[in-house]
Amino acid sequence: MVSKNVSWGSSFFFLLSMVCLLVPAVSFGQVNVKPKNDWNVGIALYSFHRHSLPEALKLAKEAGVKNIEGFSFYNLGPAYGNKSWDNLSADEVVKVKQLIQENGLQMTSVYVGGGQTEQEWKHNFEFGKAYGVKYLVCEPSVEVLPLIDSLAGLYGIKIAIHQHAKGSSYFWHPEVFLKATKGFKNIGACADVGHWVRSGVDPVAAIKSLKGHIIGIHLKDVDADGRDVDFGKGKVGVPALLKELKKQKYTGYIQMECEQNFDDNIKDVKKMLSDFNALTKSK
Repeated sequence: MVSKNVSWGSSFFFLLSMVCLLVPAVSFGQVNVKPKNDWNVGIALYSFHRHSLPEALKLAKEAGVKNIEGFSFYNLGPAYGNKSWDNLSADEVVKVKQLIQENGLQMTSVYVGGGQTEQEWKHNFEFGKAYGVKYLVCEPSVEVLPLIDSLAGLYGIKIAIHQHAKGSSYFWHPEVFLKATKGFKNIGACADVGHWVRSGVDPVAAIKSLKGHIIGIHLKDVDADGRDVDFGKGKVGVPALLKELKKQKYTGYIQMECEQNFDDNIKDVKKMLSDFNALTKSK
């Protein structure tokens, strides 16, 4: 209760302050009534690896995406002395960043492979930092997990362990990944649904088991022999997979991979994106 001796002005500002305290709570409740699912879709530039970097970026722009995933061992072509992406000079890095921006793109992730020493991993993180990536896609050994988890915290860049096929990666199965990475707060999964099919793993079941651990996804559809096919016509179970991702309210990155007709696959990439858009309208 307000004392009778308090002036009108004081009472007004008291009431105003109470209203201000209530407004944020009401707004917060409204924001969370209907959680929004955003599909952060891009293209893994490996899809265009037989082209020089300038040509690949033009193709990504033509495809209509905004996000790209680079890869460290990419031979960038004659314009960059046929150097690998992670071996450029400071001036060349500036030029590449400008080229990415000129094409209306942003590199949100980069595949860096592995490394055994702290120096090698610092090189990987410095490479990612130079382009402002959100996470590094990699295939480390179990022994370096404590090291890269620590570096990820220092650099503010997450680690997404690539789920490569059985026989090519220790982390090929979700259960193996979860057991090995337990307790590491900066390490998540890069779910490669095509490799899961090749490994005999059910992609939808795998996505369910990795709920809350997925940082990025390599999305494609493949047949029983692991060859790329149109979305919905392979063994990935794309419609059910997208439904599960929406159920999980997944808002991470989805990088399309097109591993067919490498010399001229822009039509295939566009069809992938078109099929994806058609499927997600009902998901």
